[in-house]
Amino acid sequence: MDELIAGYRRFRAETWPQQRARFEALAAAGQRPHTMVIACSDSRVDPQMIFSAGPGELFVVRNVANLVPPYLPDALFHGTSAGVEFAVRVLQVARIVVMGHALCGGIRALMDGAPPEARDFVAGWMGIARRAREVALRCDAPDQRQEIAEYEAVRISLGNLMTFPWVAEAVATGRLALHGAHFGVATGRLVLVPAAGPASPA
Repeated sequence: MDELIAGYRRFRAETWPQQRARFEALAAAGQRPHTMVIACSDSRVDPQMIFSAGPGELFVVRNVANLVPPYLPDALFHGTSAGVEFAVRVLQVARIVVMGHALCGGIRALMDGAPPEARDFVAGWMGIARRAREVALRCDAPDQRQEIAEYEAVRISLGNLMTFPWVAEAVATGRLALHGAHFGVATGRLVLVPAAGPASPA
């Protein structure tokens, strides 16, 4: 905990004085982020840093492998779906970005099987992206399969977003746009991943 407290003290001494007015305005007026980012929980992939965003600009949901499940309203627990609902229906964000990344441990678990220590929840969760594994295994180059699956998982999440009726309606009327992206941890490069068709550098 000591290193976290030290980091907080640096924030109070260095960042807070520069950002105080912004935080006070956000506290008074509420948040109005323009973008929702659905990203992986991986500690190397920070959406706010990657997009050079300040407080109040991004509404971020992070989970293992940046997955969006299909629309399934019931009495169970749906953290990511709740985040999508709040962002689209309450905050009315203008866009949703699903951002995958290189060297994703969740995708590795999908391809090779979850390790024994991660089978209570991770194994079942990665079932959302089962089709990504099937697509990747059709590639003749084994060293490319991980990346293919990472891209395909982004496309699956984009497709699943469109199963939410109020997302599909907002997209149809032009109020909401959906985007896919993939971040290279070692290269720092961002690639845009459409729901269909080839990816392209940002």
